[in-house]
Amino acid sequence: MAHMAYTTQLPATVGFDLDMTLIDSRPGIHACYVALSERTGTYIDADLAITRLGPPLAEELINWFPEDQLAEMADLYRSMYPTIAIAATPAMPGAREAIAAVQAAGGRAIVVTAKYEPNAKLHLEHLGIHPDEVVGDLWAEQKAEALREHGAGVYVGDHIGDVRGARKAEALSVAVATGPCSAEELSTAGADVVLADLTEFPGWLADYRPARA
Repeated sequence: MAHMAYTTQLPATVGFDLDMTLIDSRPGIHACYVALSERTGTYIDADLAITRLGPPLAEELINWFPEDQLAEMADLYRSMYPTIAIAATPAMPGAREAIAAVQAAGGRAIVVTAKYEPNAKLHLEHLGIHPDEVVGDLWAEQKAEALREHGAGVYVGDHIGDVRGARKAEALSVAVATGPCSAEELSTAGADVVLADLTEFPGWLADYRPARA
């Protein structure tokens, strides 16, 4: 990868993924899949499902329901989600501090996620995490739309799909190895920086100097 010259200006906007980046959504999603299975009488391996979080809901539901039922099941899942998943979901270590570090440096912190946007906002409100903007329903390369719109120079995520979104947006890809993808997988996918978790982010940001093309 080519190295670029550096400036001393911090990025105006830093984007963050949600599931397994800012929040540990496994307990809430597990409970919601169990409830959906009970409600529909359809077997869902919730233990397996939470090992592959990141892609849109339909990509998981297709493993358990016929294609012609996906829209109905997605709507049902999302309607059940607020009462089952929100309170069960904790923040990831360092999540609040990561958002605060961007804002304290004079930048804007936005969340760009594949999660249904109303539910994404409920998570953040419940946990007292206050980004400047939340954009939902975007996955992988689609995330570049929001990152470009908001002028994000950095995107932080836990999945190789997040790396792909950052690269399409020509933003620096900062990966955290807290989700289903290992540090090696994230690096191989093209992440510019790989951190163990968000507790390392404020220190990284303090030393960061954006690349100038």
